[in-house]
Amino acid sequence: MAEPLLALRDVEARYGPVTALHGISLTVGEGEIVAVLGANGAGKTTTLRAISGMVRRSGEITFAGQRISKSSPEAVARLGVAHVAEGRGTLTELSVGENLRLGAYVRRGRSEIADDEERVIAHFPWIEERRDQEAGTLSGGEQQMLALARALMLRPRLVLLDEPSLGLAPIVVDEIFRIVRDLNEREGLTVLVVEQNANIALAASSRAYVLEVGKVVLEGPSDDLRQHESIRRSYLGY
Repeated sequence: MAEPLLALRDVEARYGPVTALHGISLTVGEGEIVAVLGANGAGKTTTLRAISGMVRRSGEITFAGQRISKSSPEAVARLGVAHVAEGRGTLTELSVGENLRLGAYVRRGRSEIADDEERVIAHFPWIEERRDQEAGTLSGGEQQMLALARALMLRPRLVLLDEPSLGLAPIVVDEIFRIVRDLNEREGLTVLVVEQNANIALAASSRAYVLEVGKVVLEGPSDDLRQHESIRRSYLGY
């Protein structure tokens, strides 16, 4: 069996004296979309922050065979991990085009970056027309798409996607997940998505983990979890 692209083994994370993750273990294979489900406070966002080096953590985290348990956020990004944080994180006073180019800040090679800009815009055609518009004037859905487009400018091997559906209309959420699946199928993009909307996350992913109070309580193929009684009751509403 191939070595996973990302592996967490017994990872703990804390905010000051509060432990938010209690020994999380999970894997993401190259080319997979894997979902992490759970209620508010389950540790979903903290799991992504632990991978990115944005929170104090212990245990072992490896990416592409390299230990990143003690790496800084910039070092993790340079390895090809793009983190689309909850709340979008758009730099509202900059233009759409400036926000997009910021995604390539750790890369060199201007001609390659220009090529990638065209490739990314092909997935988000509206960006071309809005390139000079102030990002803060975009709708919430457009800001979420811009945040994802900016992450793709890193040319990442892995995208960490935190609550992409938060506060957005269902039609916008469907479009975001359609683009994610398209990138996965066409370009082999690997995605670890944290999501409260279990229906859409299980439909988009091949495998999923369910967290409760900082621990993995269920894991398996998304189709199997969809049939699991406690998942149906707690997250799918039937």
